[in-house]
Amino acid sequence: MAEQYVRYDDGTVGQVDGMAVPRYAGLTTFARLPRAEDVESYDVAVVGVPFDSGVTYRPGARFGPAAIRQASRLLRPYNPALDVSPFRAAQVVDAGDIACNPFDIVAALAQIEAGITGLIGSGRSVVSLGGDHTIALPVLRALHAEHGPLALVHFDAHLDTWDTYFDAPYTHGTPFRRASEEGLIVKGSSAHVGIRGSLYDRGDLVDDEELGFTIVHCRDFDRLGADGILERVLDRVGDAPVYVSIDIDVLDPAFAPATGTPEAGGMTSRELLAVLRGMRHTNLVGADIVEVAPAYDHAEITAVAAANLAYELVSILADKRSA
Repeated sequence: MAEQYVRYDDGTVGQVDGMAVPRYAGLTTFARLPRAEDVESYDVAVVGVPFDSGVTYRPGARFGPAAIRQASRLLRPYNPALDVSPFRAAQVVDAGDIACNPFDIVAALAQIEAGITGLIGSGRSVVSLGGDHTIALPVLRALHAEHGPLALVHFDAHLDTWDTYFDAPYTHGTPFRRASEEGLIVKGSSAHVGIRGSLYDRGDLVDDEELGFTIVHCRDFDRLGADGILERVLDRVGDAPVYVSIDIDVLDPAFAPATGTPEAGGMTSRELLAVLRGMRHTNLVGADIVEVAPAYDHAEITAVAAANLAYELVSILADKRSA
């Protein structure tokens, strides 16, 4: 298989050649990219984190990384929206999966943090494929150790700043409260985008603001449009190192039915792609896409959306690496 990779003049190894091996065949890595062990070094890694022991409703996101990889087979080497060839601009690899304990959340968090720590450094960056949103906390811990406090841009239907659930402090609904309490994020420079749906109490919004976030509600898209939303986000994060966390349920269930806690009235995939592409104007250092639960999918709708979102993030990180 090694001889079927596209190899560029500078030594960068790209995808398996789609003209030599049909896209439904061959490697099952993300976008049919080389594995980390297939190259001497890399700039951007895509890594799976198949963990969903922190879910509070529908399980199954542990199978998300495999589904996203399968849906990524159609991704091609040139991104016209960003005018970048990400797999040529930088060495991008699939780093496989981080194996983590499905029965002990605290142990799993430590394993995920260690796994991410081993992938970053020397300017390298990582896009993590979840898994449930619990995984964002250990990823933020690892990136904080490398970059300091991060401006968090969080795309989600839900705040994920609740305190506990059934007295458990680490669930997919708590990672960003813990991140704020641990000093991992830049308070006043972090934002939730796409928030909607019911809450437990109005106090949830008050608590969230005190934790350092601003909320861009999904209903704001009707008034501001994608450009207006992007302007608000860019003004918020400033020059700080940025981490993007995407819960796929930020999309309306029409565009992402396969998720654990779906909410009506969400973003379209086109709106999310438009705002996400604007992250090229930030100091993006890492990202995740979580909560894809393929058992609830239809015709790979959700997985295809997630794969394309990952492609945009990889494109931005690769372009920044080559600049």
